Amino acid sequence: MKAGKPGMTRDDLFNINAGIVRDLITGVAETCPKAFILIISNPVNSTVPIAAEVLKNAGVFNPKHLFGVTTLDVVRAETFVQDITGERNPSKTIIPVIGGHSGETIVPLFSQAKPAVNIPADKLGPLVKRVQFGGDEVVQAKGGAGSATLSMAYAGYRYIFSSRLEQAKPTGLTGRRRFTESVIKAAKGEKGIVEPSYVYLPGVSGGDAIAKETGVDFFSVPIELGPTGAENAQNVLSSLSSEEKQLLEACKTGLKPSIDKGVGFVAKSPETK
Repeated sequence: MKAGKPGMTRDDLFNINAGIVRDLITGVAETCPKAFILIISNPVNSTVPIAAEVLKNAGVFNPKHLFGVTTLDVVRAETFVQDITGERNPSKTIIPVIGGHSGETIVPLFSQAKPAVNIPADKLGPLVKRVQFGGDEVVQAKGGAGSATLSMAYAGYRYIFSSRLEQAKPTGLTGRRRFTESVIKAAKGEKGIVEPSYVYLPGVSGGDAIAKETGVDFFSVPIELGPTGAENAQNVLSSLSSEEKQLLEACKTGLKPSIDKGVGFVAKSPETK
């Protein structure tokens, strides 16, 4: 997969990665259609719908097995808020992030932080923007010498570890459990395992209400994992602050065209017809 480079837009990434994701998922549909699929290739807002459409065309789509990885947004939210709270360990603060995985489609829910955080009104806007456009900050810091990969290794690492709090492990990581282990344990019946993920809402229990409220079929919310995969989408929209409701409106406006672009790409691909 191609990572973003200086000067590249989401459209540039789409033109490169869309075909790669389509072809990879075609292979998955043919060889391991029951696999759990985690999509991290940008633009995630479009590549997850591409994967869904390919699987639909192959007659093997299981929405509960398809996950868009949005962990980097959570990492940024939990890290950047430390400049205000003074907490130096990001693992001690949980910030839900919903929506999509680019720019204004990213909606950090600081009002639902655990433990609660007090963010002055004059600092909230800049903090939200920094979470949404953190990649631009990294590119500028590198002076055009590289892409926004500063946090990707950590984000990938964090996605391997669950965001569910538990007893501290001997490794010193507070409350992080391997994501793959979480999926396996959930599949075996363990309860209470929750991960944020960009999913196909109509195919996940609880997702229909979120899809109706947002007007989009793909959206990132906290997902309860279980024996069948994504078993329940947690609706956190009723608890949004007034500022977050405004962010949600901008998110919905930006997300729908990205979803349509992914769906349209597959519809126009002769390889998938």
